[in-house]
Amino acid sequence: MTHAIGRRDLGLRIATLAGAAAMGLPRLAQAQAAMQMSIATGTTGGVYYPLGGALGNLLSREIPGMSATAEVTGGSVANFQLLGAGRVGMLFGQVDAAVDAINGAGPFRGRTVPARAIAVLYTNRMQVVTTAATGIRSIADLKGKRVSTGAPGSATELFAFRVIEAAGLDREKDFRARERLSPAESTNAIRDGKLDAYFFVSGVPTSAITDLAATPGTQIVLVDHADLHQKIVEKNGPVYFPEEIPANTYPGQTTPNKQLSVANILAVREDMAADLVTKILQVAWGRREDLVRTHSAARDFTLQAQKSAAAGIPWHPAAEAFWRSAGANLG
Repeated sequence: MTHAIGRRDLGLRIATLAGAAAMGLPRLAQAQAAMQMSIATGTTGGVYYPLGGALGNLLSREIPGMSATAEVTGGSVANFQLLGAGRVGMLFGQVDAAVDAINGAGPFRGRTVPARAIAVLYTNRMQVVTTAATGIRSIADLKGKRVSTGAPGSATELFAFRVIEAAGLDREKDFRARERLSPAESTNAIRDGKLDAYFFVSGVPTSAITDLAATPGTQIVLVDHADLHQKIVEKNGPVYFPEEIPANTYPGQTTPNKQLSVANILAVREDMAADLVTKILQVAWGRREDLVRTHSAARDFTLQAQKSAAAGIPWHPAAEAFWRSAGANLG
């Protein structure tokens, strides 16, 4: 969560010779300089955090002098805000939040973020989670219920509001209660009888939902909402697309879930040094099997996924050059 970041500078901090760049983004010619980079991820119950930790470990081992660490945050919106403030060096983020960030729209209104994509990672899937006991089978059924729309600063919240609006519900008036909980907190609240449903956007499977599904006596239900696709993209642009979460992705999930998805990217500031971007990508791409071993969602980090349309925001020039040289058809 954003308050967990504290007031420290969590960006790319450099201990180097006098004359290092004022933004603290050194070139690899200064390889012996100490580089401490914070990677903004998400809540501990999602996919960003374990993948960010694995990537940080790889970068720390492979780039001389670098110490890269994953930071727990509220999620994509908070991550782009931290990047804009220069408090993190790199982030995991959803494309919908990225587009708002560079345009100064939505939660970034009036304050653009100079973000650039360096890689398209995997698909994030909107999961509307409830249990059979609630009787909830559609987004419309959430009316009058106790729901969580995601942690403050998360792209879950951004996406959830768009789903709710497309279903014709008022997020301020139509729920008995609306909480802003992390997925792990939401799972606990459902177990304790304090919540009926929650929204969570992540790769699949994700630990918080798996934990709920494995609770004795609990039958989870993932609520279909792919029918809202056209309404959402008409208002918010073509950043979302329909997919299916296969049956048995989670314990006791007996039917496929027709849901909406959005791509995830790695992003940095536009002024990050080109050779540092290249080195980060050399490590991330060259050691992608290590990321897959951390979480299966990383299997979707492929050459074919590197499309400008999927990235949503402009490429960092060094990333564009890297992917073209690797054989990607950016489109």
